[in-house]
Amino acid sequence: MPAKDHLFLDPASRSKDFEFNDSVATVFDDMVMRSVPFYQEIQHMICELSIRFSQENSAIYDLGCSTGTTLAQLSQSLQKPGISLIGIDNSPAMLRKAEERLSQRHYPVPVAFQCIDLHSPDLVLEKSSIIILNLSLQFIRPLYRDTLITKIYDALLPQGYLILIEKVLAETPELNRLQIDLYHEFKRREGYSEIEISQKREALENILIPYKPSENIELMNRNGFSSAELFFRWYNFAGFIGIKTE
Repeated sequence: MPAKDHLFLDPASRSKDFEFNDSVATVFDDMVMRSVPFYQEIQHMICELSIRFSQENSAIYDLGCSTGTTLAQLSQSLQKPGISLIGIDNSPAMLRKAEERLSQRHYPVPVAFQCIDLHSPDLVLEKSSIIILNLSLQFIRPLYRDTLITKIYDALLPQGYLILIEKVLAETPELNRLQIDLYHEFKRREGYSEIEISQKREALENILIPYKPSENIELMNRNGFSSAELFFRWYNFAGFIGIKTE
C-alpha cells in the first residue's frame, strides 16, 4: 500500500517549487493515482501499444520513468525476444523507488536505469522501437523540447513509436477555465482538500508548462513525425502517438 500523499497540507509548501525529492518519491504512487484521471487505464494503453508495436532486438525507453510503474508492467507483458527496457530519470530518489519496485519480485524482462537529466547533452538513446514520455515532457523547458523530440525521432527505428502523455491546455481560454475547474473537482473526489489543490498548483507554476494538443502535434510534426495524432483525452489530459514512417 503506497504512502498517502499529504505533502501540500503543510502551509510551508506554499513557498516551495515542486521537485521530485525524497518526500515526493515516498508518496508519488498515491499522488499520481489520485491526480491523474484514468492513470491505470493510461498504463494499460501504453502496454497494449508497446506489445503491438515493439520490435524484436530493440530497446524500449521510459523517459522520466519516476517510480518504475510503466517499466514493471512492460516487463511482465512483453514477450518478443531481445527486448531491453531502459528507464531514465533525473531524480535519484525516484530511481531508488523504481529499483526497489523491480527488486520485490521476478520480472521476466530485465530493466536498466540511468540517472540523466533529459535536458542534458549527455542523454544518448540507442536504437529503439518504442520511446515513452509519460507526463514528462511537460517538465522540460519549452526551449529544449524540440531538441529532445528530435533526439527521440533519430533514435527510433523505422516504424518506431513515440508515446506521449501530457497535461494539456484547451484551445480556447473559456474551455481551459472549465477544464481546470473540472479537474479540481476530480481531485476533490479523490480526497484532496482546497488547500492541497491550491498549494500544489502554486508549487507547479512555472515548473509544469503544458502545451495545447495542437502544439504537441506540431512539435512532433516539425521534428520528423509526419504521422502524429491524439489517441486519448480526458479534459486537460491527453495521449499522443507519433510514428517514424520512414
